[in-house]
Amino acid sequence: MNNPSPANLSQVLTFVESAATIAFALSGLLEAARKRLDAVGVCIVAGVAAFGGGTLRDILLDRRPFFWAEHAEWLWVLLALCVAAMIFMRASHFAPTERAMQWPDAAGLGLFTASGTQIALHGDAPAIVAVLMGVITAVFGGVLRDIVCNEIPSAFHDHRPYAICAFIGGWVLVGANALGMGDPRFVIPRQ
Repeated sequence: MNNPSPANLSQVLTFVESAATIAFALSGLLEAARKRLDAVGVCIVAGVAAFGGGTLRDILLDRRPFFWAEHAEWLWVLLALCVAAMIFMRASHFAPTERAMQWPDAAGLGLFTASGTQIALHGDAPAIVAVLMGVITAVFGGVLRDIVCNEIPSAFHDHRPYAICAFIGGWVLVGANALGMGDPRFVIPRQ
């Protein structure tokens, strides 16, 4: 059976991180719009949601430079997304709801759990630490988003099992790697 090359696997992880970043930026945009924040507030909340969990993970794992500092183009993508969303919402009189945030939150949660866990495993972290880094990557962007928006973080009070799902998903990834389902040549890009 042909194993994918490290470059292809690296591209897959970059795609996963990119999709998760955009998903969480959208959740931040929607929350900022719900709170009727100005343009600066929208950009800050979207940025905190998109990069907060990964930045906290990197601080805890002592990884430098941070993803958003090394890949400054993502800051431009975030700003463009914010401007486009504000124009769209104003032009279409779109009123974001809490329910509208569930899809980008769910997508970001799963994608960031997988990438955060894999990054920690690649750094030779013990399995429990890797899973917790996946949970932190997945959950804390939303926690920081809610704190900035003066809300009790939904991950702590709404009785939806976000963190539990991330925890279980992290263990599934650890189990898959232990069973040899991961490619040993897997090269993780600096994120």
